[in-house]
Amino acid sequence: MAKQKKQPRPKAQTPKGFRDYRGAEVTRRDEMLASIKRIYHLYGFDALETSAVETVEALGKFLPDVDRPNEGVFAWEEDEGWLALRYDLTAPLARVAAQYRQELPQPYRRFQVGPVWRNEKPGPGRFRQFYQCDADTVGSASMAADAEICAMLCDVLEAVGIARGDYVVRINNRKVLNGVMDVAGIGGPEHEAERGIVLRAIDKLDRLGEDGVRALLGEGRRDESGDFTKGAGLSASSSDAVLSFVGARCETNASTLDRLGDLVADSATGCAGVAELREIADLVDAQGYGADRIVIDPSVVRGLGYYTGPVYEAELTFEVTDEKGQPRQFGSVAGGGRYDDLVKRFTGQEVPATGVSVGVDRLLAALAARNADVAEADGPVIVTVMDRSAMDEYQKIASDLRRAGIRAEVYLGNPKNFGNQLKYADKRRAPLAIIQGEDERARGVVQIKDLVLGARLAEEVSHEEWRAQPAQVECPRDRLVEEIEARLR
Repeated sequence: MAKQKKQPRPKAQTPKGFRDYRGAEVTRRDEMLASIKRIYHLYGFDALETSAVETVEALGKFLPDVDRPNEGVFAWEEDEGWLALRYDLTAPLARVAAQYRQELPQPYRRFQVGPVWRNEKPGPGRFRQFYQCDADTVGSASMAADAEICAMLCDVLEAVGIARGDYVVRINNRKVLNGVMDVAGIGGPEHEAERGIVLRAIDKLDRLGEDGVRALLGEGRRDESGDFTKGAGLSASSSDAVLSFVGARCETNASTLDRLGDLVADSATGCAGVAELREIADLVDAQGYGADRIVIDPSVVRGLGYYTGPVYEAELTFEVTDEKGQPRQFGSVAGGGRYDDLVKRFTGQEVPATGVSVGVDRLLAALAARNADVAEADGPVIVTVMDRSAMDEYQKIASDLRRAGIRAEVYLGNPKNFGNQLKYADKRRAPLAIIQGEDERARGVVQIKDLVLGARLAEEVSHEEWRAQPAQVECPRDRLVEEIEARLR
């Protein structure tokens, strides 16, 4: 009988383009999301949770490649058709707005937080699973809804710790760009493919520069890896018209709007877009959000094809060091816009909608880069185990601390080696360790070891001085909670 081949052990590694989050990373994300959700709630938005799986029909033409429904998304085929992990949080919202339209208030204002999945080529800082944090208003055509989103986005950034002056919310309007495309000769329905390429090309202006965008507006561009991206095939004069629009930003919002009005003067669609931008600019200014925080910027187009009017993007303006050691601005952390045709796919009737999506991982990375010198948060107080038979007392100590709102845990490893318990406490970034042996228990006291102070003193004093240092103190058991509270303060 042939010997059965032994199965190899699976590799303990994450799939390409995915990552794990542990401990403090998860805590920081939860804290940041709590701050964002508080602002969304303050503005009157209600929470929504949707399924992680949608039908491909619900995602529809907004997939990267509609001819291959599993291209760009993680999808699989079942008896009823193709299913996919959600690509973003907006398409599920459109489905919800259509499915429950008789039950939902109109307008419907919702926020949602959760992971999304994209089956795309991963790269530095670019993952196939990431979190989004969205807020949308469905059912209002008023530019006040767009102005509110932009003002709320400013409040969100400041709530999570981005200082005023370190960010700017930039606004444009797809109707203005459509007017420019009319002028460039690609305004008709037969040029839909070219317009999509133009939108994606302009959206890469900050990364590729004018020469790179011009190449994409023309025949195409080959990147550093050798991959070739087909261009829009525009003539030199048409490319010039598009690039003149992108560079139309002036020193003031009013001057930018005047210049845009001149560029699209022969296009009714373009003029309507300029009028909408003027209204938004007036509304945010009336709320106290001036051009130091919100600006009209024609270079903002947003790459997704479903935007129909105003589009906006939050950009962080402080410098960070990139992978090559070069200084650069951090860039975009949030974006959105108006998508009046998305719900129409389900209902047959136009339903106006607008919203914003915060890139959670991008914003976390920005906060980490901005606050690189901020110490990592402390871990729990560690109750050490000196006597296994006294585990009930150690658990009672931890419970007393928890009831007082103090994070605490009992060491649950092998207590034989006390040094290993302290090493564990160091890995947990514990500020304090509680020690109670048989003698302390008989006298009704505990020892409190200040691990932070102890580590500092270990670097500064000699071995003899260490024995007399104040990093460990004795405390009556019945005053333990008060003493821990005081030391943590």
